[in-house]
Amino acid sequence: MPTSPHRRRSSSVPVIAGLGIAGLTLLGGCAPGEPELPACIARTAVDAVPAEGALFGVNPDWGDQTLAAYAELLGRDPAVAVSFADVPLDATDRENVLAAGEQVRGMGGTLLLTLEPREGLAEVTDEVAGNVAGLVDGIQRTGVPVVVRFAHEMNGSWYAWGQQPEEYVAAFRRVADALHTRAPGSAVMWAPNEGGGYPFTGGPSAAVAGTEAFELLDTDGDGVLTIADDPYAPYYPGDDAVDWVGMSLYHWGSEHPWGENVLPEEGKFAAQLTGEYAGLDGDQTAVPDFYGVYGIEHGKPVAIPETAALVVPRGDDAGERAIKQAWWAQVLSDDTAARFPELKMVNWFEWDKEEAEVGESVDWTVLGDPATRAAFAEELPAWLRFGAAPEPCAVLTGAPPSAGG
Repeated sequence: MPTSPHRRRSSSVPVIAGLGIAGLTLLGGCAPGEPELPACIARTAVDAVPAEGALFGVNPDWGDQTLAAYAELLGRDPAVAVSFADVPLDATDRENVLAAGEQVRGMGGTLLLTLEPREGLAEVTDEVAGNVAGLVDGIQRTGVPVVVRFAHEMNGSWYAWGQQPEEYVAAFRRVADALHTRAPGSAVMWAPNEGGGYPFTGGPSAAVAGTEAFELLDTDGDGVLTIADDPYAPYYPGDDAVDWVGMSLYHWGSEHPWGENVLPEEGKFAAQLTGEYAGLDGDQTAVPDFYGVYGIEHGKPVAIPETAALVVPRGDDAGERAIKQAWWAQVLSDDTAARFPELKMVNWFEWDKEEAEVGESVDWTVLGDPATRAAFAEELPAWLRFGAAPEPCAVLTGAPPSAGG
């Protein structure tokens, strides 16, 4: 099978970068003579899980647009915003995460913090995990729930942490333990890539025959890695370490190589989420039912932390809009809500960027074009949950613990 497509973040920093922890502790404070504001109340990720429906969020281009500007275009405050940081954290990473958290606080939302160990899983030491927990606890004390998505798409072969199940599980559990202990109320998300196309051969981290990793990933014991091997289970860190499960799930087109603007097949989203897809991109029914296994059997809230539909702008505005509309009609349908009640988060990938897998710029956005934006906003279903601007409050000076790198 060809290497699966995957999202790579930009190195762009949040628009309001420049807030350090010391600055954050003063946000929302009162000027002399003004009425004293109540102290901010720490909100936890557990508080943010809706009893019914799903949080709607955005994976934004922080370098191009503030969350407030995004919300103004959409007409709704996003309930979740996705931010990325390298781990170990450096000063710039911490500054950017704090800045993102402050924007999320203004929306009354949840921060989904994606941590990327680009130097390898061995760098994720106890000290590094503790530094992450300190940063997260400080953000939660400002009233922002935090869900940490550690080393996503670990079943792929394209990241430095990919296809190393033993090392990955150990690092994930190390981070989860630090967060659960030092940032109580935070949550940790385990989020592989959708398994169609597994084992995603050809990437720099692809498992090599004869290694321990290869043996662990050969779940059917036939001596080769194929789509018949489980793309999820070898990487699962355990119920005690995992609070949320998630899956990157995009419409990249109908067949590899990607780049053609094509309407998604009817029922594609649900079929990929449940391991029932058999269509233009091949028979992928060997892939397990992700929702059934991890959402139902393991009892975890399910997220789609990243989704969108591939459109390469080629001058057919109406046709390109129809592709996006057909995809969101599946992802956000009432049938989706009814069939998948444990689906608790859906985040749109709101980027227009060059994609190496395509060799061209892909417009993943739904708000960039006015006509597409109007259609998307009009068709947002009632079962989605959005953010609500919080009441002004004062962050207590000195409340956040050290988050040094």
